[in-house]
Amino acid sequence: MESSDVELDLQRSVQAVLRELSTQVPALQSNQGMWRWSLHRKVERDPSKSPALVRILLRELEKAESEDLRHVIIPLLHTVMYVLTKATGITEELYRRTYAFCTRLLTLPTPYCTVALDCATRLKTETAIPGTLYQRMVIAEQNLMNEPYPYQERVFLFVDPELVSASVCSALLLEIEAAQVQQTPEACMRHVVSHALQAALGEACHAGALHRKLQASSPRTLEHYFHAVVAAVEQMASEASPSRAGHVERLEEIYCSLLGPAAGHCCGDPVQERPPSIPLPSPSITFHLWTGKEQLWKELVLFLRPRSQLRLSTDLEVLDLQGIRPDRELARVSVLSTDSGIERDLPLGADELPASSSPEIERAGLQRKGGIKKRVWPLDFLMPGSWDGPPGLHRRTGRPGGDGEVLPGVSRLHTARVLVLGDDRMLGRLAQAYHRLRKRETQKFCLTPRLSLQLYYIPVLAPEKPAASRQPELGELAAFLGRVDPWYQSTINTLCPAIHKLAEMQPSLDTSRTVDPFILDVLTYYVRMGNQPIYFQIYTVKIFFSDLSQDPAEDIFLIELKVKIQDSKFPKDGFSPKRRGVAEGPGAELSLCYQKALLSHRPREVTVSLRATGLVLKAIPASETEVSGSPHCPLPAAPVTDHTCLNVSVTEVVKSSNLAGRSFSTVTNTFRTNNIQIQSQDQRLLTLSLDKDDQRTFRDVVRFEVAPCPEPCSGTQKSKAPWLNSHGEKEMETTKAKPKPLLMPINTFSGIVQ
Repeated sequence: MESSDVELDLQRSVQAVLRELSTQVPALQSNQGMWRWSLHRKVERDPSKSPALVRILLRELEKAESEDLRHVIIPLLHTVMYVLTKATGITEELYRRTYAFCTRLLTLPTPYCTVALDCATRLKTETAIPGTLYQRMVIAEQNLMNEPYPYQERVFLFVDPELVSASVCSALLLEIEAAQVQQTPEACMRHVVSHALQAALGEACHAGALHRKLQASSPRTLEHYFHAVVAAVEQMASEASPSRAGHVERLEEIYCSLLGPAAGHCCGDPVQERPPSIPLPSPSITFHLWTGKEQLWKELVLFLRPRSQLRLSTDLEVLDLQGIRPDRELARVSVLSTDSGIERDLPLGADELPASSSPEIERAGLQRKGGIKKRVWPLDFLMPGSWDGPPGLHRRTGRPGGDGEVLPGVSRLHTARVLVLGDDRMLGRLAQAYHRLRKRETQKFCLTPRLSLQLYYIPVLAPEKPAASRQPELGELAAFLGRVDPWYQSTINTLCPAIHKLAEMQPSLDTSRTVDPFILDVLTYYVRMGNQPIYFQIYTVKIFFSDLSQDPAEDIFLIELKVKIQDSKFPKDGFSPKRRGVAEGPGAELSLCYQKALLSHRPREVTVSLRATGLVLKAIPASETEVSGSPHCPLPAAPVTDHTCLNVSVTEVVKSSNLAGRSFSTVTNTFRTNNIQIQSQDQRLLTLSLDKDDQRTFRDVVRFEVAPCPEPCSGTQKSKAPWLNSHGEKEMETTKAKPKPLLMPINTFSGIVQ
């Protein structure tokens, strides 16, 4: 195919992607999403098309910048970055043009400047040291052990069998296993060496001869050259001003050493066959069936400390592994102690901190080894930046998670990418597990210093006969993500029909056929490029029952709390007696006390009593929020784009009198609040349903309180300046820190696009 034909074909594919972004498609109803995938597959099959595709994407980016078409900037930027990560024949001029475009985007508001800063940081390194992004991605995702770049990643795919059909679970598991069966460590090392040499040397590298030499190399020789290439790349990347010429010179030496005398003859051969494609292996994915809110914490602990390692290092302390299945328990070594029990008297063992002069060793002082210790962490350590709310612009490093260090001398070497499949009920269960994990961290500070946790979500809704009735109800958060992030809508929300089609296909045992793993490719693209989180407020609810002997219950919800009126009544001597003068009618007499959500954030409490047939408290705003005012529920003062407050819809009963007698009608009133207390004033009982989950339903409720869930460790005592007491002793004044709200991040491609 001629060059003009190639560019014309790629141009048509890019235009198809742009048309899909510009088309207003209802959330979760589209059957599209294939154009981006097919565009990348064309380049993977023929790597020589990569420079032409980068030029086309740059033209479209510059056109979007000049015409202020901002909705296509971030999708095009992610597309060009994904191509640059995998390609080898990109010229320095194309790298510099892309870098210059990203720097111009820094003047735009968030999220454009945030995504541009992340891309510009990576491009700066890639321009000086071609192949760095590919090498670091493969090493981290495949857990290839090496000293210069010790970072590790793993994708945890969680599917709840109660919410997702068995056929979908089996189809996903088969596709993952089929794609990863060929991804041996030796194959990944060959890919790293070949990609690094071709990216640095360009046309001077004979790709065919290099490929044949690596295929014929023994595992020991392959590992030797793998470590040599990684050391050369990382050593140059660690320099303050990396030199592209110096990097090329160093890799030329490795290339000549690998090919031997044939290297010179290959470089002088003017006729070369098409270079073989270097695939980007899919990341290491483990498939898990969701069993409970404790499972997430246990899997993360086992990721940090595998079963093969019997003893825990002192810097991680002892991890609470109670409840883990017997076949996954860590072995415990019992030792009869004959020493004094003081750490200073013990020899420095293999599991001790290596540097005796490190600050942590000096601060340790005299401590009882093996005794009960309470480590007091500073407040900044208890609440690292990755757990807080939306961050400002920050410079990401070459680390996969980009989180840097949380403790002095302790880096986050592990990145856990937790990907959940399901509907809103699955997200509610994930919020429970996330809250439980954060509570554990206040007691055993073991995961936060070592692990970067990234959360991802792919909606998988059960196909119903009335297709339009159930899907929007259980795909509320996915629809919100699609509205605020067009690339998420086009790439992820359109994946649900394809997953069900995959489940309907009969599994093929013919391994000779080459099948494009579409579902796995989209999952991989999402976890690699979706690094902009959207933070969702978790709410806590305290529930009081009609039976006074029953203790109040506490739970959390992420998306919705629905209140229904029961037909049954509680006894007159129960929790709340019936008020006199209350007219009988449908629904129940409710007392609402809430704090109105204002733009000024000033506290303004409102107390009303009304008769209602039901309430819905939503933490996710609707696409078109219709707000009707009433004397009890005035118009909201907060903007409709605010997704960090509750949207309360009350179905109020309105009594009217006419010649025919009294009649009742209902009207829905909506208001916004940060917290609310609701109590039944007559003998009607309430039923609460959290996050649309039948397993999280509470009956016989007479009162409940809803408020933003605080960060479990945000109530830490803050220390102030020391002062002298009446006895002349120095003491520290402590004050209670204002609790921070617990926000659960879900990664998207761009965050919230205004």
